[in-house]
Amino acid sequence: MARSGVVGIFLLHLVPLVAISCIVEGLGLRHWGRIDNETLITIDFSRNDVIAFEGVQFGLSIFAVFAAAWLVHLLADTFQRRSTFTGAFSVVAYGLSPMFLFRMVDGLPVANNFYVWGTWIAGVGLSIWILYQGVPLIMKPDPSAAFGLYCSVSFVLLMITGLCRGLTFLYLLRNIHHVGHHLKHLLPGGGG
Repeated sequence: MARSGVVGIFLLHLVPLVAISCIVEGLGLRHWGRIDNETLITIDFSRNDVIAFEGVQFGLSIFAVFAAAWLVHLLADTFQRRSTFTGAFSVVAYGLSPMFLFRMVDGLPVANNFYVWGTWIAGVGLSIWILYQGVPLIMKPDPSAAFGLYCSVSFVLLMITGLCRGLTFLYLLRNIHHVGHHLKHLLPGGGG
């Protein structure tokens, strides 16, 4: 699978997967909104709110995959001499697939604060399980370095995806609503 190259994996696997997860979550947010845990009132999202949020989330997800792949490639160079960016990108893109799939559930109306972090934990947990098999298979580290590389890759993915989840979580809580306000002005008909 690593032989298909970064562009192939990006266009045929990563972009469709992230786009589908953003669309499904966006449709749920638009249709059901989000329940505020403190007031138990449903927060409705306008079409422009959903498009802005999911657009940022899509870009953040793609950026996270590339940043994680770059860090994994740098880490792999410390464990072995023959690491490639294609191998690192393959491990990250395929490894994070469960996390993107679990993110679709965030559009359901029951997705409260605990639930949103629960879907991230479940998705990243499955991703780490996949990495246990994917790192040695795709990156082919020396046997003595395989477990150390796996732990390092897992830590990088936990940190990057956790940071991304935290940012999107804060936006949905409207703690950083000013970002969405500025993004709406970039959309057609959103500056009103």
